[in-house]
Amino acid sequence: MPLDGLFLYGICRELNDKLKTGRIEKIYQPAREQIVLTISRPGKKHRLLLNAGAENPRAHLTDTAGHNPIAPPMFCMLLRKHLEGARIIEFRQPGLERVLDLRADCRDELGQPVTKSLICEIMGRHSNIILVNRSGDTILDGIRRYSHAVSRHREVLPGRQYLPPPAQGKADPFALGEEQFRAKILAGNLDDRLAVVLQRSLDGFSIPTCREIVHLAGLNADIILDHCGEHELRTLWQALQRIVADGKENKLRATLVLNAAHEPVDFFPLAVARQTGWHYIPGGANEIADGFYTRKMERLRLEQKRKELLAISKKETRRVKKKLALQQKSVVEADEADLFKLYGELLTSYMYLAHRGMNTIELDNFYDPESKKVVIPLIPEFTGPENAQAYFKKYNKLRNTRDTALLMAGKSREELDYLEGVAAYLNMAECAAELDEIKGELKSQGYLKEPPPVPGGRKVKDPKPASKPLRYKSSDGYIVLVGKNNRQNDIVTFKMARDEDTWLHACKIPGSHVIIRSGGREVPPRTLLEAASLAAHFSRAAQSANVPVDYTLRKNVKKPAGARPGYVIYEKQKTVFVEPRPDAMRPDSGS
Repeated sequence: MPLDGLFLYGICRELNDKLKTGRIEKIYQPAREQIVLTISRPGKKHRLLLNAGAENPRAHLTDTAGHNPIAPPMFCMLLRKHLEGARIIEFRQPGLERVLDLRADCRDELGQPVTKSLICEIMGRHSNIILVNRSGDTILDGIRRYSHAVSRHREVLPGRQYLPPPAQGKADPFALGEEQFRAKILAGNLDDRLAVVLQRSLDGFSIPTCREIVHLAGLNADIILDHCGEHELRTLWQALQRIVADGKENKLRATLVLNAAHEPVDFFPLAVARQTGWHYIPGGANEIADGFYTRKMERLRLEQKRKELLAISKKETRRVKKKLALQQKSVVEADEADLFKLYGELLTSYMYLAHRGMNTIELDNFYDPESKKVVIPLIPEFTGPENAQAYFKKYNKLRNTRDTALLMAGKSREELDYLEGVAAYLNMAECAAELDEIKGELKSQGYLKEPPPVPGGRKVKDPKPASKPLRYKSSDGYIVLVGKNNRQNDIVTFKMARDEDTWLHACKIPGSHVIIRSGGREVPPRTLLEAASLAAHFSRAAQSANVPVDYTLRKNVKKPAGARPGYVIYEKQKTVFVEPRPDAMRPDSGS
């Protein structure tokens, strides 16, 4: 959900509790429309993040240290000039508007005290961060400037008077009587859902928050206004009053909602109804907002990095497919080599019948059981032996071409399998460390070029990969290891496994190496099938219904000299057919 006015109300109250009288020590601008202020109070420092981006506008405390650019942007330099060293007077929020006003006690050029405001307006694509001199409410600058050509209501330009965003005409729920509430609700569209009518009537409430209030009132979240009577309006008013009372007494507890995979789904300024399988984390408004956006931005960065690496993988895959098609075409064209050999041998045997000036000659094919006639094209200027030698020359050339094309086509197929495996591992990666490992592998294989060194700068070494293979425990108590990329596959197979352990891999399909730590013991059929289901799941055939999985002892698996990461050959294997299952075993946290 968007950060609504009620949630910002909780953030503002917490900021006053934690940062009032604090001193602004540092200011930096890690992104084009984002500001981070380091604010100190005795015994502790806090980071206040203000973001005016259209995608995730927000204001809250954060534990994440953002990137501090070497060359600060102009707006950042302006804030440093006016606000560094200033002491915070208070944080204000007009009504339940999505506007946070940081007021600070500063000094002007003459050293005289002056009050300035850093105003963060959280309004989607109209969001902004504006520095205002409260002496005359003069705008010093905004992180986004615009004139009347963009907004008829106001201009955000240095020297203009600051005007707050236009009022929405909604009622303040903290100053609303029951009769006014009823009148506001009943003035709504009868065909609209009650949550929509509530959101359009009250200031500071988003649609998700209103749906939760309707649910807390014991009503169907999708009920329409036309189906509401005296009972529904009364219970809705009572639910709203509980929220208002908790807000006034600073008892509202925000909630972070995670799905079964612990990915951020939503956040609310109040306790919410729970769904089976989801996770609900209560906490302070700043803590919940930071937790939600930190997880969300990590996921966005992860997906962006995955997308970039997948683009490289797809580009290289297209290149190899194109090369392979040309090589296969060369093989097909070289299939005429045997025909040219036949022509040469027939002309050698019947050379006395071929003379200069002949364009063709018809000879008996003594290789054919029926001795069928063969018509052979001739070069008129050549004698019979010379034509025979010309065909033998063509034969040798095409034979060499075919042999080379077959060799190169084999290498191209290996490279294609490798790249398709990389794409599968990219889609399976669940953290930045795993993607960094694959990125490093692509660099080592020449698919990614190192950026040119900066003159006079130090060479920055890539951090060592930190991800580890997955570890499971079978129903029979066997430890099972799963590599999730080529580096992990090599580690699992050749460093962690012993010769008598059982090794599994999807048959002729790019995927993970799986090890059952059997230590020479006979693996129970149930454990074998469970491990095979994991091998099928962590492969390119994860969406298939019946996947062949090979298994053999680890000592039968070899890595050819000079082979690509993750590439092995194996023998003495057996095959089982299984359904891919990510839940075939329970994860094991042991070392």
